[in-house]
Amino acid sequence: MSLLPERLDGGTPYPLGVSFDGLGVNFAVFSANATRIELCLFDPGGRKEIARFDLPECTDEVWHGFLPHARPGLLYGYRAHGPYEPENGHRFNPNKLLIDPYARKLSGALKWTDALHGYPVRGRRADLGFDKRDSAPAMPKSVVTHDSFDWSRDVRPNTPWSKTVLYEAHAKGLTKLLEDVPAQERGTFAGLAHPRVIDHLHRLGVTALELMPIHSFTQDRYLQEKGLRNYWGYNSLNFFTPEPSYFASDTQDELRVAVRRLHAAGIEVILDVVYNHSCEGSELGPTLCWRGLDNATYYSLLPDDRRYCLNETGTGNTFNLGHARVIQMVADSLRYWATSFGIDGFRFDLGLTLGRTPTGFDPSAGFFDVLRQDPILGRLKLITEPWDVGMGGYQLGNFPPGFAEWNDKYRDTVRKYWRGDPGQRGDLAARLSGSGDLFDRRARRPWASVNFLTSHDGYTLADMVAYEERHNEANGEDNGDGHDNNLSRNWGAEGPTDDPGIVATRARVQRSLLLTLFASLGTPMLVAGDEFGRTQGGNNNAYCQDNAISWLDWSLLGTEAGAALTDFTARIIALRRDYPVLRAPTFLYGQDSPGHGVGDIEWWDERGQQLSDGDWGNPDGRALSMRRAIKLDDGRVEAINLLLNASDDAIHFALPGPFSERSLLVDSARPELVDVSVEGDYTLEPHSAVLIRSLWALEGE
Repeated sequence: MSLLPERLDGGTPYPLGVSFDGLGVNFAVFSANATRIELCLFDPGGRKEIARFDLPECTDEVWHGFLPHARPGLLYGYRAHGPYEPENGHRFNPNKLLIDPYARKLSGALKWTDALHGYPVRGRRADLGFDKRDSAPAMPKSVVTHDSFDWSRDVRPNTPWSKTVLYEAHAKGLTKLLEDVPAQERGTFAGLAHPRVIDHLHRLGVTALELMPIHSFTQDRYLQEKGLRNYWGYNSLNFFTPEPSYFASDTQDELRVAVRRLHAAGIEVILDVVYNHSCEGSELGPTLCWRGLDNATYYSLLPDDRRYCLNETGTGNTFNLGHARVIQMVADSLRYWATSFGIDGFRFDLGLTLGRTPTGFDPSAGFFDVLRQDPILGRLKLITEPWDVGMGGYQLGNFPPGFAEWNDKYRDTVRKYWRGDPGQRGDLAARLSGSGDLFDRRARRPWASVNFLTSHDGYTLADMVAYEERHNEANGEDNGDGHDNNLSRNWGAEGPTDDPGIVATRARVQRSLLLTLFASLGTPMLVAGDEFGRTQGGNNNAYCQDNAISWLDWSLLGTEAGAALTDFTARIIALRRDYPVLRAPTFLYGQDSPGHGVGDIEWWDERGQQLSDGDWGNPDGRALSMRRAIKLDDGRVEAINLLLNASDDAIHFALPGPFSERSLLVDSARPELVDVSVEGDYTLEPHSAVLIRSLWALEGE
């Protein structure tokens, strides 16, 4: 700016953040405990501070001021004055430049230095005291922006939950190795909507792309010192800015265009978001934003010693979602992504933390109520991870209506069953039928159960049938990190093998697992690359592997095995789409909804007999048949039988009647069979799953 005023005008306390009105820029930032806040302006390179102003007004704990003639592109930051009293939770230090919590764009990367800390650090030992070094040279600068993207002709897919198929992917890893994408766009937001990606998603039948965190995040200091990187991104630096390293261009419209193109292709975009903690870590962490603006408000602190952060997330700090302004920040962030970037839904990392109160988890916590009543957010897809590491930190099934939940009981039960564990039939039946024991309350629907076999956290599907021990040596922690109970089976060899019998068994079990997933009630989630055999070499905690260990190897699609598994996955997703009984919108309990003594869901064993209490409890029972039935518009009854054989031997299944015609839809042991007529019994090969369709007319129809 060529002419700078001597002081700022008063401006307004709303909206929070910066807003450009054509005449200048309004700055507004919340702090309940600061005594003074300074606005610092920087040159276009972000290296030199060119001006500093006090925000002249404070209204309802919002500090604000208006800078005439300022324009988008201006770089800025804050310095907050107030008490430095760690014992009371206050850590104000005006020597530390702070990012605006509502910044829409950041310029420059964080450079790790001890000057980022509010207290003196010597030899990695935190001393009590007050650090006077200026952190500005090491800090990213906030950037004034002005959004003007035209969403007027965008049409959100609004896919019904019952038809939703989620595809979890990493914004960088999805296309980093995809040669069809131009080199400069690989691993970027631009690559997400490349025609090759969209064609693949269409081929599979995916309806929603769920992206791992794309909020700006930090590269952890200890990882950088080991030559590693934070790949997953669960370490947020700001909740309004997209991660700069994921752009191929210098405009944030790149992401908006990608979302627009995905919408045009009928694909929703869901973001994995991290509002439970920040990158500032524990009380020994750096002062980058929230800690410097109002540590005692933004973070939950130990009530009997407010020097320390309450660590219910396992990451050092926990945001205080019991405070109205913190809830406002999160809700404003969600609303911004929904409106400015066209996002269709959110998956909340450690979502349980967001509903914690002083007395524990509360499904009626203020944050949930805010989302559910919001006219924008309440209509989006809301998915939660229903656990954290705090007391009472497992609440699967206990979230309020409107939320879907990652169902790890589904994952674990299905893995145990196909691994061959004893005594799984009873729990498996509950998981296959939508986990009504967990979710059928308060008029929730089966879609509330997000069913998955794998996620970003853990083995890939290929590794789940190839490794029984984790192989995380590349993480630099002596293979001590990650889960040690993977519920996996290598089927005779640890890792890659040329043994044709083992290779065939692994392929069959993968198909059986996938068929189980897409034939279950609930919302299925597939992890990117599982459909063509992506491997991480047995690494089950690849959070720090920003390399070929984590990136999708699209060349696998060109292999015989990869192409075959992709075709099989697409086929069973299509069956789920084409047969509504496979995705029933309500929980099923064996009621005679089709009429004439036929239950909407029934369970059978290989003898064609309904299971007794003793059969359900039989630890050696490895065979199970689930039949679901509906009445068609033409008056006939359609039933789909899911037959499962997790034993090491072939099993003959007697199929229950009635039926007038019966056909095989898919057999995981013989995927080449399509629409084969079935007469009498059906033999399932070891470790295989089958779908059989039956039709018959009701008497008097």
